[in-house]
Amino acid sequence: MSGDTGMQTIGQMPTPTDESGRLPAVLTGLVWTLWVVCIGIAGVQLWQDTSWTLTELVAVDGLTTVMWVTVTFFSGIIHSYSQRYMAGSETINRFFVRVFAFTLVVMMLVATNNFVLFGAVWLVMGLIMAELIGHADGWKQAQAAASVARKAFLASTTFLGVALLTLWLETGATTVSGISPAISNASTPTVLIATGGLLLAAMIQSALVPFHTWLLSSMTAPTPASALMHAGFVNAGGVLLVRFAPVVTVEPAFMLVVVLVGAASALFGKLLKAVQTDVKGELGCSTVGQMGFMIMQAGLGFFAAALTHLILHGFYKAYQFLSTGGQVAHESPGQSTESVSMGLVDAVVIGVTGLAGGGLFALLTGKGTKFDTGILLTLLVVLTVLHAARDIAGHASLPTPVRYGAVPLIALPAIVLYAAAYGAVTELIAGLPAVGSPAELTVIHGLVTVTFVLAYVVIETGVYKRSHRLYVTLINASEPPTEALLTSTEEYNEY
Repeated sequence: MSGDTGMQTIGQMPTPTDESGRLPAVLTGLVWTLWVVCIGIAGVQLWQDTSWTLTELVAVDGLTTVMWVTVTFFSGIIHSYSQRYMAGSETINRFFVRVFAFTLVVMMLVATNNFVLFGAVWLVMGLIMAELIGHADGWKQAQAAASVARKAFLASTTFLGVALLTLWLETGATTVSGISPAISNASTPTVLIATGGLLLAAMIQSALVPFHTWLLSSMTAPTPASALMHAGFVNAGGVLLVRFAPVVTVEPAFMLVVVLVGAASALFGKLLKAVQTDVKGELGCSTVGQMGFMIMQAGLGFFAAALTHLILHGFYKAYQFLSTGGQVAHESPGQSTESVSMGLVDAVVIGVTGLAGGGLFALLTGKGTKFDTGILLTLLVVLTVLHAARDIAGHASLPTPVRYGAVPLIALPAIVLYAAAYGAVTELIAGLPAVGSPAELTVIHGLVTVTFVLAYVVIETGVYKRSHRLYVTLINASEPPTEALLTSTEEYNEY
C-alpha cells in the first residue's frame, strides 16, 4: 500500500505568545469593560430620567444608551469568538483593531449631535466595514466585494450629506437636537429633499431593495465580521430614521413612502431567501427582509418598535452567523429531512396561535386596540407568530402531540418577552422628539396591508414556485457582481 493511511486530525490552533499577540485579549477586555460602563450609564439615566448634552458635539440620551449597551454587547461576543476563530492568522491583530475601531465609531455615531461630525462618522463607519469585508488581502473576490461595499457606503454618505446640508441651509440648525424646533418652519420642497436623502441613506446602509447587492456580496468577510455587519452595521438605517424623526414625520405622505419601501424589501427579501442554497446566502437575504420590517415599523410611526426589532434581530442574526458551522445537517444519505405536511389540525393550531400572539401583544402594549396604524403593527406580530408556529409544527422529528403543544408554549412566551423589550425601549426613548405618535391610518395603508398579506400568503404557501421565470429572476437578483462571484471551489475550499 502507498499513500497516507493515517487519519487527519485538527488540533489546537496556535495561540500567539509574543507582545503583539496579546492585543486581541486586551481589546476584548476593553470591549467588555465598555459594556459594563454602558449598563451603568443606562441605569443612571433611567433612575434620573434625564439626558446629558456635552457641548454641541455629543448628546447622551435614551437612544444613545440603548445602542451603546447593544453594540458593546454584540462586539464583546464577537471579540471573544474571534480570539479562537482568528487564532494563528497573520492578520489577527489587524482584524481586532478594525473590529474595535468599528465599535468605537458606532458608539460615537449614536451620540453625535453635530451635523458635520455625524456625516464624518457615518462615512468612517462604512469605510471600516468595507475593510472588514475585504480583510483577505490575497483574495480577489474579497477585494471586489469590498469595492462594491465602499461605493455603496460613499453613495449613502453623499445622500446623507445632501440631507444635512439642505436642513442647515433651510433652518440654520447645525445640530440634531436643534432640528426639532426649527423644522416646522421649513418649506415642503426642502423637507422632501431632506427626507428623501435620509431615506436613501438608510436604505443603502440597511441593504434594502434595490441596494441589497453589497450585502449579498459581503460573504467574503470573516464570519465574525459578517455577524457584526448583520447584527449591527445594517441597523444604522433604523437608527438614522429614529434620530431624525422630527424631520421624517413632518409629511404624512412621506411616512407612507417609508412603509411602502419597507414592505417591498420585507417581501422581496423573503422571496430571495427561498431560492438560496447556502447558509450564509439565506442569512443575508433574511437580513434584507428583516430590515424591511424595521423600516416599515418606522414608517408606521412606531420608532420604539423599529429599535426593538433591530435589537432582537441583532441577537438572532449574531447567533446565526456565529453558529453557521452547526447549520450543516449531519444525516446519512437515506435519512429524510422533509418537513411534515400540514393538515387541517395543523392549520387551526397555527392560526389560533398567531391570533393569540397578536391579541397578547395588543393587551400588553396597547397597540392595535385603537383605530390607528397600531393595527398594522399588531398584524406584523401576527404574521411573525404564524411563521414561527409553522416552523415549529413542521418538525418531522417531533411526535404530533408534542408539536401541537410546543407551538403555543414557545410562541406565546416569546411575545411576552418581545412586549417587555418593547416597553423598556419605549421608556428609554420617551424623551426623544416625534417618536411617540403613530402615523394616521389611511385608505392607502389598508391597500398596502391587503397587498402585503396576500403576497405573504403566496410566499408561505409556495405558490410562487410554479413560475420558472420568477425563480430565475430571484436567482439573478441575489447574485453578487461578476467580479465578486465565486466560480470555483478552489477559491474558498482550503482542502
